[in-house]
Amino acid sequence: MEWGRQALQVLSNTVQMLSPADLLAGILDIAIVAYLIYRLMLLVSRTSTANVAKAILLLVVILWVSEVLHLRLLNFILGRTLELGFLALIVIFQPELRKLLEQLGSNRLKTFFAKEKETSDLETAITQTVTAYTALSKDRVGALMVFERDNLLDDVITTGTPLDCGVDAALLKNLFWNKAPLHDGAVIVRLGRIVGAGCMLPMSNSTALGKDLGMRHRAAVGASERSDAVVAVVSEETGAISLAVGGTLMQHLAPDKLEQLLRSELMPQQKEEEQKASFLSNLFRSRKGGETDGVQDKEAQ
Repeated sequence: MEWGRQALQVLSNTVQMLSPADLLAGILDIAIVAYLIYRLMLLVSRTSTANVAKAILLLVVILWVSEVLHLRLLNFILGRTLELGFLALIVIFQPELRKLLEQLGSNRLKTFFAKEKETSDLETAITQTVTAYTALSKDRVGALMVFERDNLLDDVITTGTPLDCGVDAALLKNLFWNKAPLHDGAVIVRLGRIVGAGCMLPMSNSTALGKDLGMRHRAAVGASERSDAVVAVVSEETGAISLAVGGTLMQHLAPDKLEQLLRSELMPQQKEEEQKASFLSNLFRSRKGGETDGVQDKEAQ
């Protein structure tokens, strides 16, 4: 613990040597850099390149360990690899860096520095989706919708037509009408708003899927395997409604079950609040019932 006390003493002496203006500037400088690093890490963690970032961090840790243990050959190889890999990182993270710069240069700068909040758009999107899927299922019109969560699907959106509109049942039925130009692709929903239509999804290579499942179902499972998205499907052949989450396909869902699952997956906080409210309500009723029974017992005596 001696080194800890020495470090604190050095830090205390350094702070005393600084003027109030220099101290304030230093604190502000560190805070801004720390926040920018946090936002960059948050942006990377919400994309498919998160695993690449973890691998790079692991290489840095191994490099440090090799330096401590004097593993010269390993340290030399890793050091040169990281030096030459700087340009490779720019290429790998090009979509994320571009999105970051677009946010900084757009009039939506406040969305970069503000915490993203779910709005009533998401609840409206769920209600409208269930309404549309009920009609599409009855008419046996195929449909494929992807509800984005933490992992951004910008690469998928680029394969279709970018949009920016609210989710509406009539609009969905028009998009998935079999004569519509965008009916074969998927509709992408982000934070309760449609951001893309006619988008192509990666197919699943899972052998566990039945041979009777069509391309929409395999695309739904594939998208849920490669991201944390929730994907809703309507079969064109049978009209059956399915939902893919985490590589698992739940089939033959009734509209009310679909709505329940969508709310559970997309609005977990609301579900927890409803459970707490239900628990408190039941607890209050049980206490009130117990007090009523006690009063009745006294009156009977």
